[in-house]
Amino acid sequence: MTKFDKAKLPSRYVTEGPARAPHRSYLYAMGLSEEEIHQPLVGVATCWNEAAPCNIALNRQAQSVKMGVKQAMGTPREFTTITVTDGIAMGHEGMRSSLASREAIADTVELTMRGHAYDAIVGLAGCDKSLPGMMMAMVRLNTPSVFIYGGSILPGRYEGRDVTVQDVFEAVGQHQAGNLSTCELEKLEAVACPSAGACGGQFTANTMACVSEAIGLALPNSSGAPAPYESRDQYGEASGRAVMNLIAKNIRARDIVTLKSLENAARVVACTGGSTNAGLHLPAIAHEAGLEFFLDDVCEIFKDTPYFVDLKPGGAYVAKDLYEAGGVPVVMKELRKAGLIHEDCITATGRTMGEELDLVEREADGKVIYPVATPITKTGGVVGLKGNLAPAGAIVKVAGMSDEQQVFTGPARVFECEEDAFAAVQERAYEEGEVLVIRNEGPAGGPGMREMLSTTAALSGQGMGKKVALITDGRFSGATRGFCVGHVGPEAAHGGPIAMLNNGDMITINALTGEISVDLSEDDLAERKKNWAGPRETIYASGALWKYAQLVGETYKGAVTHPGGQAERHTYFDDI
Repeated sequence: MTKFDKAKLPSRYVTEGPARAPHRSYLYAMGLSEEEIHQPLVGVATCWNEAAPCNIALNRQAQSVKMGVKQAMGTPREFTTITVTDGIAMGHEGMRSSLASREAIADTVELTMRGHAYDAIVGLAGCDKSLPGMMMAMVRLNTPSVFIYGGSILPGRYEGRDVTVQDVFEAVGQHQAGNLSTCELEKLEAVACPSAGACGGQFTANTMACVSEAIGLALPNSSGAPAPYESRDQYGEASGRAVMNLIAKNIRARDIVTLKSLENAARVVACTGGSTNAGLHLPAIAHEAGLEFFLDDVCEIFKDTPYFVDLKPGGAYVAKDLYEAGGVPVVMKELRKAGLIHEDCITATGRTMGEELDLVEREADGKVIYPVATPITKTGGVVGLKGNLAPAGAIVKVAGMSDEQQVFTGPARVFECEEDAFAAVQERAYEEGEVLVIRNEGPAGGPGMREMLSTTAALSGQGMGKKVALITDGRFSGATRGFCVGHVGPEAAHGGPIAMLNNGDMITINALTGEISVDLSEDDLAERKKNWAGPRETIYASGALWKYAQLVGETYKGAVTHPGGQAERHTYFDDI
């Protein structure tokens, strides 16, 4: 009936033998034929919803994936999971759900795959947390897996220039400063997001889409085509066929996701000026495989990787431009020229990364993708920081910033939550030269580790983005620009030094040397900790966010909520 040996696949528990007659009756009820029932069952998981444009095209693209699975003698079974879209959740309590949704996505995909004994997965995702969440599930399950991005949005056009949602967030600041009329703001908001797809700059979604290719879970160049392009259907079909090839060759997610492939992914984040959130998601993906690849390790890769892809928010271009310049394959080809890629990593095609790069004919265009020999800057667009203010580390995006702009010393102005900081920015209740500190926004203390795009965009809109610095134990959107330091750890709720700061404390941030410090001695900090009142109490005393706050771990390890691959006694695919 099939070229695949079902005796070695999980779906044998629902399709094979007389005892599974009741199970097969359910499958017949959905119109499956006897032949389809006895083929491998492939989960086609999407994060489709009507919350935002990033996800709206996933349902259509899933149909192409299913066609590819069928062409290669598999039986696709489509299912969905949640998405929380940051652009909608930004700037209010909804953002607390964002990072927690990454865990919920991984958990629900795992439970669906386990519950129905599917043999492989093709996962489609389109938003910031759904991309890493889907990849985490693949690595956790260790099934044959192919990831496919839903594609980026097309850029909007306003007054003769390309615009993205970042421009709208910053326009809010310009409006508050009296430099933009309400009518002009309304015109911009109506045209900034003209199609389906995820935010167009090298924000978190596109950063993690590049990661999916660099890490090997996605087919080469599959992340590039914008969501409205019909050519995405071809990538969908190819991904469906590819997962069947992986089943046949018994190539699983952890054969692909290794320390070497994680390093490849970190290289691509650095050279494209990607989102600081990659410093959270790469450790979390590694954790699922039982690998230790923490924030320090990610930042070490960033340190010696040149920045040579000129993408927003620090640069000039959007994801569509990168695709037209040759996409991630050309970027990785440039990295290979500098000896910065592990070529022996296996990919979703079944070939090695080196073999895939041998097939790439295009060269850097010198406009969107600079030659690696003549980069925009000699070090990566994202930098790790450490010091007595962040003993467990912090991270900052410096793409598009000059050396002079990467060193900042100023007095602290401390806020206990984002709302307080945003209100102060709206009222211009801060001074040029200050370091704005937003604490109690970490994974446990928030809870949820909110992003701060509303605040940072308002500062940029007021023309103050480079005249103040901002640090937080929360996160920043991939669309954030300016000297904004996130992931400061340990977080305030865990008694980190950020909890001990007072207004006026002198803070130094030096992205050139990797330093973040406060002008206080160890004795000073210890004395303040003795008098610390303890974690700020939140209103989340029940429900999903309470549960998340109890389980979530340290930021530098990826803010994960379970012991991970190192604690496993079995994996789903091996010992079901």
